[in-house]
Amino acid sequence: MKKWIQKSLMVGVALLTLGFIPPSHEMWDSILDDKGHREISGSAVHAEVLQKPEMLAEEPSFTDMAKVAAKDQAFEKFGNRIGPVISDEFESVILPKIEEAIDMTLVTLGPDAVRDLAITERPAGGYSEKIFHIFDRETGKDVIRFHVRTDKRPLDGYYFNFHYHTAEDGFSRHIALGDIYWSKNTPPKWLS
Repeated sequence: MKKWIQKSLMVGVALLTLGFIPPSHEMWDSILDDKGHREISGSAVHAEVLQKPEMLAEEPSFTDMAKVAAKDQAFEKFGNRIGPVISDEFESVILPKIEEAIDMTLVTLGPDAVRDLAITERPAGGYSEKIFHIFDRETGKDVIRFHVRTDKRPLDGYYFNFHYHTAEDGFSRHIALGDIYWSKNTPPKWLS
């Protein structure tokens, strides 16, 4: 959305609600980011892939770039408070399953469809589940959505439930990737 429209909308709502919904409110992040479908540019991801020596042997594919972006988006979502606590378990248990889900999904699409795919640029903050989505640039429709939900289990505490949804079933089914235990204390908001 154009910046002047975004600012006008925020000022208008702030005036109409007498300041009860301030411009810094978290809802603006999800409403005003073009449905979260800002693309990670191929050159930005390409630059990150080139920093990984194991990927220098050949031109990085979209699958390679998606895997690099998956890790980056996840750690951006975790922020400085959650990331250091769960990073080891995420990288050893959850990330390989995310990579496997990306592989399986992209193989079913075929090379022609994969050329039109992009990755959302920004994970959702607050209590929203979105880590990143892979979507078709032409139609704007999601192909696969990767999410994390905070679950409170009585007597056990809080867990982060990693899962994904696919377009095949209209995003209705949660496909589990795994859980990571946080503690009995309420975890901070995402991106904090």
